[in-house]
Amino acid sequence: MLIAAIAGALAVVVLAGIGVYGLIRGPHTSSLDPEPSGQTDTVAPSPRHPATKTGPNEIRDTTRAEDFARDVALALFTWDTASGYQSSEYAQVIVDVGDPTGTETAGLAADVRTYLPSPEQWAQLRTHQTSQWLTIDDLYIPAAWADAEAQAAPGQLLPGTTAYTVTGTRHREGIWGTEPVESSRPVAFTMFITCQPTFDHCRLLRLSRVDEPLT
Repeated sequence: MLIAAIAGALAVVVLAGIGVYGLIRGPHTSSLDPEPSGQTDTVAPSPRHPATKTGPNEIRDTTRAEDFARDVALALFTWDTASGYQSSEYAQVIVDVGDPTGTETAGLAADVRTYLPSPEQWAQLRTHQTSQWLTIDDLYIPAAWADAEAQAAPGQLLPGTTAYTVTGTRHREGIWGTEPVESSRPVAFTMFITCQPTFDHCRLLRLSRVDEPLT
């Protein structure tokens, strides 16, 4: 399996205490904030964000890993409960750009579910007309991945495989009672991607847990 190869390549990193991200999954939180984090949202009155009632973001076919990673990050964090779409439809856009062999499909689908509200949470958020988007501060190949590449045995990683860590701010807005409100908090995560020459264009293998990125 592709992710098994990544795990092997990161073995020394794991021993260093960084961990193998995208492999270990905790229970899905039942709160209205699905991301597992000790961070506290900052909440303040706010006018409605102009990009509302939007469907899933497009993830373009590209051979440029950084462009692909940016599209994935924005699609992963951009949704609107008033759009008429369900959380599963936003998730499907991410899964559709996954490993075309199907090897990592189940794992990636499980990863994506930890980023998006559950159907029950979606229904609750819809009562507040909640929407979400991401502003990206930085997108980079983490040093831990460079170490993994250096330590990997020949053939252990598919050609064109890399990792990108994203740091930024997750924004939400909605209506509480009759007042518009907005919340925001910092987020960080890592995605594992394989591009050419293995695949014709970039594909998403797995995702770390939110706020547990490779650095």
